[in-house]
Amino acid sequence: MVKRMRAVMTADEASTRRDDARSGSRKTRVVLRHVDAWSVLKFSLLFYFCLMLVFLFALLILYWILGLIGVLDSAAHLLSTAGFGDPNSGFQFHGYWIFSRLFLIGVAGVFVWSLVNMLVAVLYNLVSDVIGGIELTLGETR
Repeated sequence: MVKRMRAVMTADEASTRRDDARSGSRKTRVVLRHVDAWSVLKFSLLFYFCLMLVFLFALLILYWILGLIGVLDSAAHLLSTAGFGDPNSGFQFHGYWIFSRLFLIGVAGVFVWSLVNMLVAVLYNLVSDVIGGIELTLGETR
């Protein structure tokens, strides 16, 4: 036996006719009862990974600019005189070390928040079985 999936759709024909006559648009109501958790996980992984890359690139540009204008050297000198770092060579910023750790933290955050989104989708599916889902009104303008 083949089980077919279908969306529950209802249209308020009286308001649709009035809206068609006035503005040339159509409206329909759709009830969202189920969200695929696997699709939410895949989309979340892609979205958060791209977001992480954008933030890392922005921080890389900021680090580069701060290095060019001498802020990093001044901060390293201040920290070495305050007693931080190696007594012989002083305090130094290592960009590779900083950004490799930021990348690992970002990848961990991508997985954690993607799993959180997937769990929210599963919870939505459980709750929508009880209360019936969310009713959306979709409109089309011509």
